[in-house]
Amino acid sequence: MKAIAVDDEPLALHVIETFCTNIECVQLQKTFTKPSEALKHLRKFPADLIFLDINMPAISGINFIKELQQNVMVIFTTAYSEYAVMSYELNAIDYLLKPISQKRFEQAVLKANDYYNFVHQAGKAVQKDIFIRADFRLVKVALDEILYIEGLGDYLKIYIKDRKTVVARMTMKEISASLPVSEFIRVHRSFILPKNRIQSVRNKTIIIPEKEIPIGNTYLKQFFEQFQG
Repeated sequence: MKAIAVDDEPLALHVIETFCTNIECVQLQKTFTKPSEALKHLRKFPADLIFLDINMPAISGINFIKELQQNVMVIFTTAYSEYAVMSYELNAIDYLLKPISQKRFEQAVLKANDYYNFVHQAGKAVQKDIFIRADFRLVKVALDEILYIEGLGDYLKIYIKDRKTVVARMTMKEISASLPVSEFIRVHRSFILPKNRIQSVRNKTIIIPEKEIPIGNTYLKQFFEQFQG
């Protein structure tokens, strides 16, 4: 991944440079103390990833993102935790609080690399994972580990084998678009299931190992067409 770093503190940029030299999947091409110069650079030389400070005097990291004319992954670096929610709304890959440790930095970069590979391999290979925004970061979820998905208004819960349930602010419609239709089926306004986990069907009730799930009237026809197919 080609990366740049933007921070008004030279020392912070030096730390990022040092950390990047120990990670093979990222190439830090340039650093900037002036956001305006970074924006000019990106217009000519697009990057895959930006390490971006939020609280800068000339232009904030938030406004910097709004001025970008390209889709690029962003890892925010800041000493202020109050910006976490805003970074989540801007779809940041991760949010690092200063002082940043090498281990935490590597975790964020590897997460970005996973997402980079996922996007660039889309359509070239069988989909194995999805990325969900939860807890102010991207969370990778293996499709074959999903037990079932439950919708709760604007939120949903993804129940995962041997792992903590992921709670995300997204709709069932949004996550349905991310799932392969050959493997998952929506059976109710509040439930999506992996097809291979369906053990049996009794009347309008589906039995999976964890629980019994109702089939909504709206989804009856679609379910039996797909299930029997």
